[in-house]
This record gives sequence, structure tokens and C-alpha cells, in this order.
Amino acid sequence: MSHSSEARHSTTSHQELIRTLAQTPETLEAMLLSASDTGLDSARPGEWSARTVAAHLRDDEFMVMRLRLERMLVEDGPLLTPFDEGAWAATRWRGRESLQELVADLRMQRAASLHILARLDEAQWARLGTQPEIGTFDIGWWVEHWAEHDVDHLKQVASCLGLSD
Repeated sequence: MSHSSEARHSTTSHQELIRTLAQTPETLEAMLLSASDTGLDSARPGEWSARTVAAHLRDDEFMVMRLRLERMLVEDGPLLTPFDEGAWAATRWRGRESLQELVADLRMQRAASLHILARLDEAQWARLGTQPEIGTFDIGWWVEHWAEHDVDHLKQVASCLGLSD
């Protein structure tokens, strides 16, 4: 990705971003409820299954998304470490993988994130962080990226489960 000397800023309203993030657990659960365990674990070669995507959304919530948000809120311009999704997928903990556990865990993690986001003032939305592969961005841009990440993974789950065109 190319870097510019200016920070990236969100183009979407904060409330719209929060609404998108709030809808993810319900949307994911509705899709997953239609699948069998076999369907949840089926994947094309080299791709993640719907269960793995659900686990990724849950784990990414507290390991990457909210952690970066919290660091940007309490540190001045933190350097944020890249996240190796391939390594995560190969070594992730599989101790809470039932459909009910994945959805409940995502709901709990997302509620914690939304609790923070709902209380940010305008100055906080403008706080900066830098990630080497992305460049410098404010919290607004980070939350916009987070919402896009959700949407992309929900499309991936729909595709895995044959729910998309």
C-alpha cells in the first residue's frame, strides 16, 4: 500500500460506523444458523471456512481492532504492530468453536468495543496511530476500516455457505 505524508481520515459518519459494527454479530449469527457443522467447516482450498471466519472476527475484535483503538486513545501516535492472519489461522486456539460460543464471544467482545466508541468525543475520533503497512490514520479512519473488514468477512461467510450469488 502506498503511504502519504498526510493521515487518513474517515469519510463516513461516526454513528453510521457504529451502527454497522453493531449489526455484525446478528448478521453473522443469522447466516451461521442456516448451516450444518459440515457446512460451517467446508472451505475451498486455500480459503477459510465460515467457522474460521467467525473465529477470526471474534479474535480480531480484541487482539487487533479494539487493541489498536485503545492504544490510539491512550498513547500519542503509537506505532501499531501488523497482524499476521496466516499465523493466527494456523495456530489459533480452538477451545470455544461451537456456533453458540463463537457468536456469544463475538457479541461480548463487540459490546466492549461499542461501549468505547459510543463515548468518544470529536477530538478522540481524530487521534492518530501508525501501522507500517497502512501509514498514519485517525481513529475515524480505523473504525471505517474495521466496519469494511466486517462487511468483507460477512460476504466471505455468505459465499462459504452458498448464501450469495
